[in-house]
Amino acid sequence: MANQERFWETKALDQLNEREWELLCDGCAKCCLHKFEYEDTQELVYTRLACRLLDTDTGVCRNYSNRFKLVPDCVKISAEDLSVLHWLPSSCAYRRLAEGKGLAVWHPLVSGNPQSVVRSGNSAVGRVISEDAVPPEDWEEHVVHWVKV
Repeated sequence: MANQERFWETKALDQLNEREWELLCDGCAKCCLHKFEYEDTQELVYTRLACRLLDTDTGVCRNYSNRFKLVPDCVKISAEDLSVLHWLPSSCAYRRLAEGKGLAVWHPLVSGNPQSVVRSGNSAVGRVISEDAVPPEDWEEHVVHWVKV
């Protein structure tokens, strides 16, 4: 990103064009993981179970353009909805910018390296399995507590 404008520092999230919005995604794939929210404590926990469309080795959706048709509960992340998307990880670029924080040093737009998110330990890549590998009644046994931000 050496000679490109640091658009995330000069534009509000709702001013970004589609290309800029997509570039903000660091590719951590955490939004593609199944999560639980415990009713009694409101604690949100992630599992190591990924959406069936996620390539768990690369962190890329296998059918990104048709994901909403193929996975009805797939959530489109938009600037208008960020205030209610409390389940996004604290490391998420969209959440960080909405909270007035900058991008993390390991974000590919900052580091210039698309693998920096994986190398920093802030990615689900290589740490998850497909939801198809586990029956839904056993999903809660796959809760993870990763300590990277």
